[in-house]
Amino acid sequence: MIKVDFPAPAFQIKEEDGKEIIFDGLRKQWLRLTPEEWVRQNIIQYLIQIKHYPAALIAVEKEISLGEVKKRFDVLIYDNDHQPWMMIECKAMGVELHKKVLEQLMRYHISVPVPYLVISNGSFTYAWEKKENQLFSLHELPVFDGQRV
Repeated sequence: MIKVDFPAPAFQIKEEDGKEIIFDGLRKQWLRLTPEEWVRQNIIQYLIQIKHYPAALIAVEKEISLGEVKKRFDVLIYDNDHQPWMMIECKAMGVELHKKVLEQLMRYHISVPVPYLVISNGSFTYAWEKKENQLFSLHELPVFDGQRV
């Protein structure tokens, strides 16, 4: 497991039609503040503020095709050559990070291969490096140097 110390939240949150919404600075839009969105926004801020990953190379909730099925990944970080580098699957804090969550991420990985895979529910974060068709557990998120492994 990786210890993730989220930065102090400085989110713009407001209520609209009786529901909380949060401003996503990367997507430049207001979104419904679900428990999963809370984790996603905190992970993104951790990547940018603490790990110093470039915001311009982070994509959020983009559609991918798995055969004829359309899905959306949570967070994808690109390297400096704009090649997929790390994919993150976020779950709400109350969701257990069991084998099915990693399997979901691995299905997305078929469509968008990356050397680094991460799952997080905000309380727990696990990461792996994929090399030679094997997953190797990581004890911290990799330093972003912009190069493909």
